[in-house]
Amino acid sequence: MKEERVITRRDFLRGTAGVLVGATLGSAITPEASAQQRPRVVLIRHADAVAPDGSFNSEVIRSMLDEAVKTLLAESEPTQAWQKLFKKSDVVGIKSNSWNRLPTPKEVEDAIHRRLVGIGIPEEKIAIDDRGVLNNPIFMKSTALVNTRPVRTHHWSGVGSCIKNYIQFVPEPSAYHPEACSDLAKIWGLPIVKGKTRLNVLCALTPQFYGRGASFFDRRYVWPYKGLIVGIDPVAVDAFGAELLKNKRIAVFGEDRALDVSPIHITVADKKYHLGVSDLSRIELVKVGWQEDALL
Repeated sequence: MKEERVITRRDFLRGTAGVLVGATLGSAITPEASAQQRPRVVLIRHADAVAPDGSFNSEVIRSMLDEAVKTLLAESEPTQAWQKLFKKSDVVGIKSNSWNRLPTPKEVEDAIHRRLVGIGIPEEKIAIDDRGVLNNPIFMKSTALVNTRPVRTHHWSGVGSCIKNYIQFVPEPSAYHPEACSDLAKIWGLPIVKGKTRLNVLCALTPQFYGRGASFFDRRYVWPYKGLIVGIDPVAVDAFGAELLKNKRIAVFGEDRALDVSPIHITVADKKYHLGVSDLSRIELVKVGWQEDALL
């Protein structure tokens, strides 16, 4: 059974020891190291993150991101935590997701950007992009990446989450659609991204837990979960993202209602490409904040 802990604010401020996040300051975890370690994933939720009208609370989301990264890196101050991941000399691409029906919230993009600038990275060395990354000079010369997108069901890959978010780094994304997008992790070995990803922020503020068909979107299957799933290992983060959607389907339908395909690319990313850990029993899940109906 997976190890999980619920951290109160007081616990958080004491700090947490023993996090395995990479050997040196400001260096990304390597795929090989990720596969060997017991990765930590932080689930943080806040009851006020999403308003009744569906809008996002930017101040709360900034606080959530700070708490998540501090917990992930075992630091008591956000600046110290972010400095473990990035250096002032880094050129940083924030890989977002612009799908118009459920995009990465601007509030999340702004929270990430704010912290990067706050640790001394110049504005002109930071870019936020999705479908234009291959034509974006910041991404083309980046030394570090932040990966962020909403979690949702997906026609081609079962689940759209962190691993799949890098499909725009190839000129023909459709080439990765066969066999339930099973080879998506191969993209992570390309020079433009290999070894650069310092942080994965999977937005579970308003996830979509069910859908069938290409570009499917239906607000009946979107709910205000009000969470972020944060980690260094993208496979571990995605494994919990997929588990969340599955558990919500069971809660709503009484069973894990079938999708167009199963998200096998997450396991393949682990077993074939050694990008990270997909086995929930080998991942430390740390829960922070509001936990009503957490489903994980």
